[in-house]
Amino acid sequence: MSKFGAVFLMLLFAAALNALRPQGVPSVVPARPRVLANEALTAINGGLLFVLLAAVAITVLYIRPLLSVHYMVGFALIPPLALKLVSTGYRFMQYYRQDKDFRLAEPPPLFLRFAVAPILVVAALTVMGTGLELWAFADRFGTWWLSAHTVSAVVFMAAMFVHLLSHLRRSVGALADEVDGRPAARAVSRRSILLASAILGFVLAAVSLTYASPFGSGVGGG
Repeated sequence: MSKFGAVFLMLLFAAALNALRPQGVPSVVPARPRVLANEALTAINGGLLFVLLAAVAITVLYIRPLLSVHYMVGFALIPPLALKLVSTGYRFMQYYRQDKDFRLAEPPPLFLRFAVAPILVVAALTVMGTGLELWAFADRFGTWWLSAHTVSAVVFMAAMFVHLLSHLRRSVGALADEVDGRPAARAVSRRSILLASAILGFVLAAVSLTYASPFGSGVGGG
């Protein structure tokens, strides 16, 4: 059993417990429909990412027998991760372009914006990039790819835990609003985007099975 997978699962579980804790009455911050739509899209997509990350952690627990599943979940992660980067990047740009609607909305703390977020983005892109290289070529271009994948995964895990502590509660609330029939603005287009992202991830995961990855031996738990 991989200790890394076990630690990742425990961190995800701890973040989930934190999101479900009762909280006081939140401050009321005025928000325009397009701000609400962006928040809902980001939050609900974040919920999907949480589920997929939990699946990744499970495959890492027993990476040898579950390596092909690890590949599949990794490919399924690509569209939701890209959507996450686009939706948060859009909000970031609008905020610093002095867009009135987004300036009125409460921004994340400075620590999250300028410390955690950049580390998380770089680590996520590195994990995915090195993972794709290993899936396609194994160690043909050097064994350092595996080291880079492992190190970036550890950094990603730590940064993601901090991120989830701050944002997972919002995802839970957005999902509850969807289930209760009280979705934020532009629900139809948002659901279409989320559905398309999930379907594309499923297609990529299925297509990955058509290629026999050379990376299969010498993989063990840490």
